[in-house]
Order: sequence, then structure tokens, then C-alpha cells
Amino acid sequence: MLNRGRECVRAVDDVSFSIAPGETLGLVGESGCGKTTLGRAIVRLVEPTAGNILFEGEDIARMNGAALRQRRRKFQIIFQEPYSSLNPRMTVEDAIGEALDIHGLAESKPARAQRVVGLLTAVGLDAASAQRYPHEFSGGQRQRIGIARALAVEPKLIVCDEPVSALDVSVQAQIINLLQDLRQQRGIAYLFIAHDLAVVEHISRRVMVMYLGKVVELAESKAVIREPKHPYTQALISAVPEVDSETKRKRIVLPGDVPSPIHPPSGCPFHPRCPLAEAGRCDKEVPSLREVTSGHSAACHFAK
Repeated sequence: MLNRGRECVRAVDDVSFSIAPGETLGLVGESGCGKTTLGRAIVRLVEPTAGNILFEGEDIARMNGAALRQRRRKFQIIFQEPYSSLNPRMTVEDAIGEALDIHGLAESKPARAQRVVGLLTAVGLDAASAQRYPHEFSGGQRQRIGIARALAVEPKLIVCDEPVSALDVSVQAQIINLLQDLRQQRGIAYLFIAHDLAVVEHISRRVMVMYLGKVVELAESKAVIREPKHPYTQALISAVPEVDSETKRKRIVLPGDVPSPIHPPSGCPFHPRCPLAEAGRCDKEVPSLREVTSGHSAACHFAK
């Protein structure tokens, strides 16, 4: 919850989910729905005002100081814009090596340099890249550097905050394939944040859909794409372009705009735009995220 003077913005409200070791959980939703805030709260770049963040049985939302620094190497983040996340005055070796220095993971300068080269090789860059600066690389190469930096401390969870949205389509595929390979090789779990459902379906085992700070649907990725239960998810999927489809999907156009998180609507947050909304219920009762079918949950009074 973020304070704006006397008003409060519930950027993420009553969200609960889990990620298994080695799993990729996709997170989708419109801009401003709380995706990035949720991802940053998990790695404590945004301070949560309530709730728990359990990592390997420990509540990291309650940790501070040395205890948090020690645990932080186990969860990292990859940012959307790779150039902004790299210090332009640092060589690649120093940008990656800084993490090794902070956590004492290199015994000497030669060991540090060798480890940096190994990380660059793991993400598809050559050893000579270590002595170059961020401006000397393309966007895709810079994102590989960001991935190498996240890998440096051997994390078990990486929050990927729209890591391919600033890249060309051909480069997007390369980065996604790299992330998948690293997950298989190293057993890393990802929270993969994106607004492109096609990308999320490709990389994720499960997909979580957010709207105005709340989770409205959670299920296996194929189930969400093929049989969406929540009307908001149905509208999102109807907007995805189809190629060589036998049956043309009907486009669902939602009326109005996303309500302000400062003054959210009463009841179901989606009811002002929902084609199924019923007066007297949807505008008064907040639907809980419930299991509609096995392994498929939705926060809608009428989901079935």
C-alpha cells in the first residue's frame, strides 16, 4: 500500500500465491495493475505494508539489516530496461563482479575475473565482453549481462520484470530460450512478469492474471489460454492476434478505462467494465479467488 498524502493506493491487495522450486509462474495484466509492485515487493525493493513473504520457510518481509542481506542473494531481479539497470561507468566485469564482492563469493581478483567470464559464457557472451562498457552492446546483449549479474550470486528465485518487452521480437525469443535453458540447468524458479500472453504461455507452467491490484485468475498456462474463467482474462485473450486458426475468436471490447487505484470501485474491482456484472451483487460483494475446476481458480461470482 502506497501513501499519497492522506490517500492510500492499494497497489497490491490481498494477493496470495506460491512458486515451486524450478517453476516459472507467469504474471500478466494491464499497465498499472500492480505487477511490477508485486515483483519488487517480493525482493524487498518495495516495502510491503502488511502480509508475509515466505522464502524457504522464513518471512523475509520481517527481515532487515544483515539477515536480509544474507538472504537476498537467493532472490534476484532482472529489470525491463537493461541499459538503465547498468552503471554506464562500470565495465561489465565490475558490474557483475560487484555482486560477487558484496557477498564474498570470489577469493581473489583472478578468481573474480574467471567467475565473471564463466557467467558471460553461460549467457552467450564471449570473454572479451568483460572489459567493455554497457553502451557498446545491443539491447539484447545488455539484457544478457543483466541476467549474468543476477546469476552471479546463485539465486533460487529470479523476478523477471518484463525482461523482453523493450527488445525486438527476434531477440525476445533468444532471451526467453536462454532463460528456459538456465532454469533447466540450474533449477531456478522465475516469476515472469509480462503483458504479452503469447510470451507468458511459451515460458510459464502456470499463469496468474492481475487486475487493479488483485489476482483474478490462476491456472496452468494452457488452461488459462484455452478456457479462461474470468471475463477480464477472456477479454485479454480475445485481443491476442491469431494465426491460421480454424475458428476466429470473437473480440471482446471492454467499456471505459481501468478505475483509479486511489478510488477503486466497491465490490468486484472489475464490475464497472464487466459484461456479466449484476447490480446489487457485483457492486457490493468482493469475489474471492476460488477453485472453479481442478487447479483452476478465478475471482468471479459467475465463473464455472
